[in-house]
Amino acid sequence: MINRRMFHAMGTEIELLVDADHAERSLDAAELEFHRLEALLSRFRDDSELSRLNRDGSIEPGRDLARVVELALEARDRTSGRFDPTVHNALVAAGYDRSFEQLPAEGETTPPPPAARGVWLRPGRIELEPGVQIDLGGIGKGYAAERAAELLALAGPCLVNAGGDIAIRGGSWPVGVEHITLQLDSGGLATSGRDRRRWQRGGRELHHLIDPATGEPSETDLLRVTVVAGDAVDAEVAAKSLFLAGSKRAAAEANAAGMPAVLVTEDGRTLLAGGLA
Repeated sequence: MINRRMFHAMGTEIELLVDADHAERSLDAAELEFHRLEALLSRFRDDSELSRLNRDGSIEPGRDLARVVELALEARDRTSGRFDPTVHNALVAAGYDRSFEQLPAEGETTPPPPAARGVWLRPGRIELEPGVQIDLGGIGKGYAAERAAELLALAGPCLVNAGGDIAIRGGSWPVGVEHITLQLDSGGLATSGRDRRRWQRGGRELHHLIDPATGEPSETDLLRVTVVAGDAVDAEVAAKSLFLAGSKRAAAEANAAGMPAVLVTEDGRTLLAGGLA
């Protein structure tokens, strides 16, 4: 029997699915985990651990903030900087200065800030270079999906969908991506694209996928990228990295890594890579 729950957290709709007869306690625990992590990791909550770090430049972090920052720095290294948590100030400069549902239709932008990317994770402390603030929105969502899936899996095979960041534990789950259906029994899936979180500033359409090399919303020939990986965190990182690479390079990298990927270009073409056909 598939039990299902939906709720709002982390600026998106969350869906929990578990194949079990008695799953209320696990569903409750998984939902509470999303809210708990949002309270720690949201840049839009003044009382979050992340906001305190961004304000003070240094903090003795709890286990979860330390782990997500560690994951983000590892991702920055392995993507050669395409994924970078220090784009916070560039997001704000582009107008994404509050939760997406509260963004005004029009407004002002400011020039992208100078590059400053120093983040140090030391034993028992995180320190930021002066002027640096970090955003953990995407990777935090993937992390929360994985933690919720761990709790939900205590009841049975499950799928957690956090606004397109998907974590799976057991079972067999059909997931529709463009014109194909992927049958997944483990791992994670994520989509990055500029077709959902968009806004207007000064007559220009902007989006939330910042290119760390320029400090501006990225300009590639891709509209969105979906990736299947070992977990939702790795899928989130890979999807953004491939998006910033552009279609030709993204397809080559996915093929070389054997990473299933669906690439949709701005002119409407769908490209399958990484073993998909």
